[in-house]
Amino acid sequence: MWRKLILVVVILAVLAAAALWVLTIPGSVPASALSPRNANLDNGRTMFWAGGCPSCHATPKQEDKTQLGGGLALKSPFGTFYVPNISSDSSDGIGGWSEQQFVTAMLRGSADGDHLYPAFPYTSYAHMRLDDVRDLFAFLKTLPPVKSSVPDHDLTFPFKIRRATGVWKLLFFDTTPFQPDTSKSAAWNRGAYLVNGPGHCAECHSPRNLVGGIVKSQRFAGGPSPVGEDWVPNITPKGIGDYSEADIVEILTTGTMPNGDSVGGPMAEVVRTTERLPEADRKAIATYIKSLPPVEGPKPPEKPKEPEQK
Repeated sequence: MWRKLILVVVILAVLAAAALWVLTIPGSVPASALSPRNANLDNGRTMFWAGGCPSCHATPKQEDKTQLGGGLALKSPFGTFYVPNISSDSSDGIGGWSEQQFVTAMLRGSADGDHLYPAFPYTSYAHMRLDDVRDLFAFLKTLPPVKSSVPDHDLTFPFKIRRATGVWKLLFFDTTPFQPDTSKSAAWNRGAYLVNGPGHCAECHSPRNLVGGIVKSQRFAGGPSPVGEDWVPNITPKGIGDYSEADIVEILTTGTMPNGDSVGGPMAEVVRTTERLPEADRKAIATYIKSLPPVEGPKPPEKPKEPEQK
């Protein structure tokens, strides 16, 4: 009796493991989806700046943001991620990648048959239009190759097991392409696309749960920085109050806030990319941000009081 029961349990465990293995196979975009076309490099350049590619991938401590040698260390509760080289170098970068490989990385979070970690915000990029991703790839190929090897990620167990990322994707990865809202204006839809797709604003401006998934009910409501000790502000009306669309455009253009202060930390790097967007795109982003419903976010920790001067 017990032997039969144990045998049944073992069989069920093997079947469950096999099912999980199949469910967590890294996804891909088939080559058949990539019909011949002429790339739009101007659009690719816009996607490059809208996506904030140089904010993470530019070689640290140099001003030329087209030198995409990677190497930036992103500290997180799961360990340290090192941003890869995405320059056109064929050995250290992605110069040897096919278009299919690049599109699969952006839209499915997979490369060379392995899951990519969601420190790379493919959870937002997955909502991008296929042609925009293809144009971005074509633009990246026009940028200079950079010889720069990057360290392997330094992650704690079990997060260093890439296959486990497939389970995370089952829970939190939505690959639905952006769908315009026909009841809204063209500017609103453009802003919604840029914010939720290439701009990946929610990746930083939303709180996350214990395993790194965005808390949907508090999307855009701010929280602890996913890659540091900073506190990322709430950008719903609950956080930005009566900021006008013009105020938001000014922040995205110069980094200057309505109170005269300037943005700092990672947002300062973001501004270095959004300032290069067409003005119409910055206005579209502002239109969408102003339309967000007010959401109460987590409270930032109180700053320690300075000792009184005697």
